[in-house]
Amino acid sequence: MTAEASQAGSRHDVAADGGRPLKIALLTYKGNPFCGGQGVYVRHLSRELARLGHRVEVIGSQPYPVLDPGHEDRLSLTELPSLDLYRQPDPFRTPGRGEYRDWIDALEVATMWTGGFPEPLTFSLRARRHLRARRGEFDVVHDNQTLGYGLLGDVGAPLVTTIHHPITVDRQLELDAAEGWRRRYSVRRWYAFTAMQKRVARRLPSVLTVSGTSRQEIVDHLGVRDDRIHVVHIGADTDLFSPNPAVAQIPGRIVTTSSADVPLKGLVHLVDALAKVRTEHPHAHLVVVGKRPQEGPVAQSIERYGLEGAVEFVKGISDAELVDLVRSAEVACVPSLYEGFSLPAAEAMATGTPLIATTGGAIPEVAGRDGETCLAVPPGDAGALAAGLGRLLGDPELRARLGAAGRQRVLERFTWARAAEGTVARYREAMADDGRTRAPEAPPARPVAAEMTAAPEATAAPGATAAPTAPAALAVPSVPSAPSAPEAVDARATGVVPAADVSEASDRESRATC
Repeated sequence: MTAEASQAGSRHDVAADGGRPLKIALLTYKGNPFCGGQGVYVRHLSRELARLGHRVEVIGSQPYPVLDPGHEDRLSLTELPSLDLYRQPDPFRTPGRGEYRDWIDALEVATMWTGGFPEPLTFSLRARRHLRARRGEFDVVHDNQTLGYGLLGDVGAPLVTTIHHPITVDRQLELDAAEGWRRRYSVRRWYAFTAMQKRVARRLPSVLTVSGTSRQEIVDHLGVRDDRIHVVHIGADTDLFSPNPAVAQIPGRIVTTSSADVPLKGLVHLVDALAKVRTEHPHAHLVVVGKRPQEGPVAQSIERYGLEGAVEFVKGISDAELVDLVRSAEVACVPSLYEGFSLPAAEAMATGTPLIATTGGAIPEVAGRDGETCLAVPPGDAGALAAGLGRLLGDPELRARLGAAGRQRVLERFTWARAAEGTVARYREAMADDGRTRAPEAPPARPVAAEMTAAPEATAAPGATAAPTAPAALAVPSVPSAPSAPEAVDARATGVVPAADVSEASDRESRATC
């Protein structure tokens, strides 16, 4: 029975837009809302879709999505477990023999052993199997940037895909910052999955993205046709992120969010700027929502400038604690080199906290004009960032004006209720189009295996198609024996990372868990 037929007897049941309620499968290969924007997107969008009268089943892998309570009749979670290879406290673990269930598990482990990131592909394969077994239960399938081969072809319902921004942007920024051929090789291997995502994206019938900037990047980087991409802005939970005069501001406090220790987030430039600011504002200090890096550029800058007591990292805080932290700051900062939208900017503005942000990617689309709703500086310019921070810390009237204007901008443009309404409109268009044009079937098994086993150099070369054959153990649904591999792979397979590679492994862990 189709989802439409199952609801035919409930014609009195009408969604907020006047149409019949939809049954939505919302896919996410990572769902942690406290570390990275994809989990935040799933949490808030699913809640607002349920509020509009639709039934939403979130289907996700570890770390599992967190769903808001109060909508249990319309909002549910189905766990589609991976082997959780990057979990704490033993990231890059080798599973026990009894943990293997099928050939997808074997593929997941083999890709990790050889330095790649398997989850977009392996989640897509598990999701395809799950959805095909439940054919007819959903009106629409919404993929949250998995972009894996498994989601091509027939998944049992029309497919709509959100691409927040092309991960090829992250890849290039990390390659630009990489020192030495070993580091560049590692980055290319880790991001090998982006070649798959390019191929998949070009064959998708309906793509949603979160900003006009991201739309153009998707055209330029992924080669998706412009007429297939639709902008649906996301936003802040303006009930939660709101001003509260009862929360005292702490003089000199600057707050920022850094979900991963990668060049994209620009945290090192903010630390450098803080050192300059403290020469004129010695009480200035930084609170970072994120994990403290033990080494790398950020840790080195903190040590170089003697900022150990002026930079604090907080992790695992509740929503209420996060909101109060932002409220307590005199300034919120988004120092990213690039963002496809920037939820931290919208959330800080919603609290009435004045914002200084770079002009990287879509940040100006969210933050608004320099001097009107924020202060804007070029990305990667610590001097300009320091000047703007000093200006805000020394001018209470400017802080009050920008804070009030920033909140008004968010209320008018960037709320989750608006995002859900725009998303439903695209669902209905996809359903109407289904049957007129169908996405082509998924590619044969060989490109999937080749994609995950290709050497980084082959992945990086334009038009490269040849790749080594996958280990024979991956072809059968049985427990694999470890494939032969170089010494470095053997070390990772046993969970022992050479001392020289500790920083590299830490970077991978940060990317994998967020």
